[in-house]
Amino acid sequence: MADLSPQELRVLAAVADSGGFSAAGALLGLSQSAVSHSVRGSEAKVGAVLFERGRGGASPTPAGERAVALARRILRMYEVLGAEARGAGRDTVAGVLRIAAFRSAALHLLPPALERLTARHPGIRPEVRVVRELGAGTAGEVAAGRADLAIATLNAGGGGVGGGVGGATGATGSVPAGAAAPGRLLTGVLREEAYALVHPAGHPDPRSLPLLDWDENCGSYTRDWWRAQDWIPRATVKAEDDGMVLTMVGRGLGMAILPELSLREATDAVDITGLGPSGPVRHVGYVTAPESASTLAVRALIRELRSEAG
Repeated sequence: MADLSPQELRVLAAVADSGGFSAAGALLGLSQSAVSHSVRGSEAKVGAVLFERGRGGASPTPAGERAVALARRILRMYEVLGAEARGAGRDTVAGVLRIAAFRSAALHLLPPALERLTARHPGIRPEVRVVRELGAGTAGEVAAGRADLAIATLNAGGGGVGGGVGGATGATGSVPAGAAAPGRLLTGVLREEAYALVHPAGHPDPRSLPLLDWDENCGSYTRDWWRAQDWIPRATVKAEDDGMVLTMVGRGLGMAILPELSLREATDAVDITGLGPSGPVRHVGYVTAPESASTLAVRALIRELRSEAG
């Protein structure tokens, strides 16, 4: 199979990002026919149809989704090559660092780590995207080549922990900890968090209250524990995120079961009660691609995240 050139990779990524050949051409300064010719050439080299063509534009086939994800990751290595070469042998790191994180991690775990990172390496320019932990979640951003590192909920096995990328057994995008995740991603645990019962302050019988929940609340591995507890009712209210859940609990509208990072926003309007040693836990960690794991910026960020979590 003939190799795809960097320009051919850029065309594949642009078509996927823009949803059509004409739009991709506008992004790249090429004609629609040039984009179409490039895609046909790439498909011939790869030996697979990469895009479905239709009146509504072009959408990646399963083969195309994989090819585009790898194209983005390869192009990213071209982008960081210069910074890596200049930083070799020095204690300097520079360039854009793309990070995906779920809401509470972006609010409470990332900022102090990024503050230290940019103080040590002023040339680093973090770009943070908040991604919901649904479907592929934040790890999916790394697999798709849109992020260099993600803060994700991880499945560490045992202790009621479960789940998988793409929601195979739960709603969230959790990935296996300490091993290669699907798509040959690398993970590492940063912190273990116990869940706690949160209820209106001073309520005499919080377990009598309705349960408040949100879709990202760590899928199957939390809910396996919930199902074994006869005092936990089905959720009667679904909020947009954990911050909204906390607000509603503070207003006396119900109880909730939340992890530690979510509780950083708790006010005096709520009380927090531990669930004991048999209660559920979640593992929060980083996800990165093998080619990114060795880059100076990603390694520096992982050091700061470990320092923050430790």
